[in-house]
Amino acid sequence: MLHGMTSEPEQQIGVGIPDAFQRLWTPHRMAYIQGENKPTGPGAGDGCPFCSIPEKSDEDGLIIARGERVYAVLNLYPYNGGHLMVVPFRHIADYTDLDEAETAELADFTKRSMRALRSASGAHGFNVGMNQGAVAGAGIAAHLHQHVVPRWGGDTNFLPVIGHTKVLPQLLADTRKMLADAWPAA
Repeated sequence: MLHGMTSEPEQQIGVGIPDAFQRLWTPHRMAYIQGENKPTGPGAGDGCPFCSIPEKSDEDGLIIARGERVYAVLNLYPYNGGHLMVVPFRHIADYTDLDEAETAELADFTKRSMRALRSASGAHGFNVGMNQGAVAGAGIAAHLHQHVVPRWGGDTNFLPVIGHTKVLPQLLADTRKMLADAWPAA
């Protein structure tokens, strides 16, 4: 039983009872689990969030920077604080379908992302990559995107392993602003 909880049967356990921060809530993960913002089909007009994000303001879309062919955007369901993605504007699913200019800008934005994350947050390392296809773990397989996940010494503890949750110490809007401000220095 958590501190501050009663065992009264008529009371729902844990609802509205102070528990001295013994619980961590990650309600944003439920939206991901339930498939929120996932496209309804393979085409660009089928609700693809990566196609609709560039139509929003940078703040509303959580866009860090825009290029001619790709953009950098925060992940709505981050694995770590600062987790971002580099996404081509063109709706394509496979890395081999990028043209040479898109490939070059995707690589450049990946490097810039790493520099901005180092500058803004002091990241010690990175996980960089993309999942090609649903069977490979792509949450949105219809639109190519490359993940850039900053890492710090000791950032993995019992929470992700045992609790299947991650503590993010900052709101996404604040993280977006911090990284956007660091982008020109990259």
